[in-house]
Amino acid sequence: MLRPPVFKEELINRYDSPGPRYTSYPPTTEFHDRIGEREFREWARQSNEELIPKPLSLYFHIPFCSSLCYYCACSKIVTRRKEKAEPYLRDMYREIEIQSRLFDGDREVRQLHWGGGTPGFLSHAQALQLMQKIRHHFRLRADDGGEYSIELDPRVVEKGGISQLRNLGFNRVSLGVQDFDPTVQQAINRIQSLEQTAEVMDEARGHGFRSINIDLIYGLPQQTAESFGHTLDLVISLDPDRIALYSYTHLPHRYPSQCRIVAEDLPDSGEKLNILRLALDRLGVAGYEYIGMDHFAKPGDELAVAQRNGNLHRSFQGYAAHARCDSIGFGVSAISHVGDNFSQNTTSLDAYHDDLARDQLPVARGFQSEDDDLLRREIIQDLVCHFELDLHGIEKRWDIDFDQHFADELERLGGMQNDGLVEVSHDQIRVLENGRLLVRNICMIFDRYQQTDRIAGLFSGSM
Repeated sequence: MLRPPVFKEELINRYDSPGPRYTSYPPTTEFHDRIGEREFREWARQSNEELIPKPLSLYFHIPFCSSLCYYCACSKIVTRRKEKAEPYLRDMYREIEIQSRLFDGDREVRQLHWGGGTPGFLSHAQALQLMQKIRHHFRLRADDGGEYSIELDPRVVEKGGISQLRNLGFNRVSLGVQDFDPTVQQAINRIQSLEQTAEVMDEARGHGFRSINIDLIYGLPQQTAESFGHTLDLVISLDPDRIALYSYTHLPHRYPSQCRIVAEDLPDSGEKLNILRLALDRLGVAGYEYIGMDHFAKPGDELAVAQRNGNLHRSFQGYAAHARCDSIGFGVSAISHVGDNFSQNTTSLDAYHDDLARDQLPVARGFQSEDDDLLRREIIQDLVCHFELDLHGIEKRWDIDFDQHFADELERLGGMQNDGLVEVSHDQIRVLENGRLLVRNICMIFDRYQQTDRIAGLFSGSM
């Protein structure tokens, strides 16, 4: 079991700087419009011809929400009318049909994820029809051994909805909460009671969901360490298997809904760090292990077990226990990772519809990786998932002398080593307890695309 991270404010203030969350490498800011449907089809063909084709991971973006949360940075459509989803679902069915023809039918779907927006927006009938379409065109597991998850807003779960989702095959659920404090909820336009959340969790447990996650955000308007401490107490009393604790990123120039947040109501940097310090203490005392990059899990949860066994993986859906899947994204803005390369669908509903009406995949941009990208991707994956890097293994797999190949990076890493964030030896780089909260900043050392003057307005800091 990994020891918990150490909170040192002086080191956080010194090293925390804007950067990606490394759900992919290169990050999505490097995607470009020279990648389209033709490239994606070729990547799919090549993936089928691998000696042992990888299993599949399917992601479905359901962008609908019944109300607007001011902090949200997701691609979304705000409406209370469920019939508004019908044209979108018809387009998604067509995308499923086209995509399924590109991948061998015997490739098992090991991971399935519905995200949003909130997929709970869909009616029982709509959700059933979507899952039937998926099962008809892809090989979902007949048992309960897959990692099939769905994001839900407890405020809009229909009566009987949890039972239906379990019958559809979902066995994991992630619930948005963010904060239980009424003043904070008012400031972010998300009124959600403890009772609503507890009821959904109780139903999920009663119907055999294997893992329940709660999402929290710190740094929201009107939030204080004292108020968030009360939220943490309530969340811990609900006893979720996992907790994701995200730092709020205030970028109103990129996300128009955030313009409704009064900047003066945001906690200052000192109070925000106090909130983080408190959260680390409370969650540690409650028995949650720090997985890394905002995520906590009970010792018996699959994420914690996978980290101990060296099988943890990080992707666009966050941390996962199943690695080495080809990931296919469906819906507007959805991202695919097939073979070594990435593609992303258009963010325009009109363009999404028009492409599919012409029997074309709505790929708008992407990235084709080179060997150097793959090498650095492996390094970053190992650091963000396991907090250590086997240098001899890297040298053998990539036929390099690590010290020579990464001489500049090791020199830049020297300051972090002197400050006790990392330990560098002849055969290993290990992220120490002082450095675990700053692991993405450590990873940025090995990211050849990060240029401070260009990324400052694109990313938040770790804290």
